[in-house]
Amino acid sequence: MSDTTQAARSAAVIPRHAWQALVVLLAGMFMALLDTTIVNVALPTIRTSLNASEATLSWIISGYALAFGLALIPSGRLGDRIGHKWVFFTGLALFTLASLACGLAQNDLQLIIARVVQGLAGGMFVPAVTAVIQLLFPPMARGKAFAIMGSVIGVSTALGPILGGLIIQAFGNENGWRLVFWVNLPIGVAALIAAALLLPSGSERSADEARSGIDWVGLLLISAGLVALLVPLIEGQDQGWPLWTYLTLAAGALLVAAFGAWEVMFTRWGKSPLVPPRLFRHPAFSGGIVLALVYFAAFTSIFFTISILWQAGLGHTALDSGLVSIPFAFGTIIGASQSNRLAQRLGRTVLVIGVALVTLGLVWIWLDLLLIGAEITNWQLLPPLAIAGLGSGFFIAPNAQFIVATVDRTEAGAASGVVGVMQRVGSAIGIAVIGSVFFGTLVVAGPGPAALAAGFTTSATAAMGVSAAFSVLALLLVFVLPKRVDAEH
Repeated sequence: MSDTTQAARSAAVIPRHAWQALVVLLAGMFMALLDTTIVNVALPTIRTSLNASEATLSWIISGYALAFGLALIPSGRLGDRIGHKWVFFTGLALFTLASLACGLAQNDLQLIIARVVQGLAGGMFVPAVTAVIQLLFPPMARGKAFAIMGSVIGVSTALGPILGGLIIQAFGNENGWRLVFWVNLPIGVAALIAAALLLPSGSERSADEARSGIDWVGLLLISAGLVALLVPLIEGQDQGWPLWTYLTLAAGALLVAAFGAWEVMFTRWGKSPLVPPRLFRHPAFSGGIVLALVYFAAFTSIFFTISILWQAGLGHTALDSGLVSIPFAFGTIIGASQSNRLAQRLGRTVLVIGVALVTLGLVWIWLDLLLIGAEITNWQLLPPLAIAGLGSGFFIAPNAQFIVATVDRTEAGAASGVVGVMQRVGSAIGIAVIGSVFFGTLVVAGPGPAALAAGFTTSATAAMGVSAAFSVLALLLVFVLPKRVDAEH
């Protein structure tokens, strides 16, 4: 009997509990990724309901993304040590409680804190999803499990704005945004019960992993550095760029540099650093993580801009705002479903096509806003959003694989973790920069809806121009990646 036949038979006899466990894991993944997009359409209603500042709107998205990213690597290491089941369970429980707290928030500070905790919790349990899939499924069946996970990722991010709009439309502005967070509660409770019953308790960890521990000093330095960079980017415009914002930016840069020096020293001591310095011996990897940061800065900020313009500026409902995203959502699902097949056939070219389509879509939207102004309709945004969504689908699924392929196979696990963090950091920085541009250029020349619409459209045009510029830079950076990915990566 051939090896292929034996492998196929082993894949065919995967126990039923493995598929049941996969459903539980993907329910958690669905919640975490739904919350990256569902909140966008709720931002204008949160602004009016809580009388929240403009900086608060950026914190709601950026705080979640940054906390999520910073939790990814230590949570993966913790799962290797104590078992991924209980890291998943604890993270999911905290995420569910934080969702409840978000909906109960009575002011913008309470909401920001709850949202950051929610991001930390998401970053805790998401690494366990891929780790447990690796444990449950043999290699020949793993591809199918990850393909299902990819579909869930696409559907959850695409469904977010539409579901958020429907909830706010049905329950009103005052209570609807709270229910946007509370939609996680029934899913979370059901998933927690199922996780306790169905997920395996064990973990695979090597002796080195068991001894290495977590680089807490490195985590503290990079967390402090990124927060120090993010705070002035979000608060600076609102505060009028006082001296402390520039000092904090400088402190953030110094802390990031100190993090790099600490990681080198920690490695020389024979310890396991948070980010192995050896990865940066590969120039293509360094370019690749910058690509991840820049692309996610461009991609995440699109609907932040459109949601605020559509509702606060043009006076449309949250449902209208959610419906605007449908072309992008369908494009993303179609692109993601074909991306792996195209990557195998075309190699890096699929990423080039993907970012080129996103760039074309964003430049098109920018031109629409510039030339049509406040008279713009969802029909005029339909073609560029569909094109951008298709390109995003082509890029998001395979990009990490190509970046990881720039390093040695023995470094793939560490490289993958760094890429995931940089994607989330890019999302946080993108929202911070775009929010600062949007609200920093916002001038309403007089009373009445026409002046309001004109002011918000001008600001949205400037913000979308920055998103398009990020995308152009990402298109240039794609070419640092290898033309092909070795099958063993």
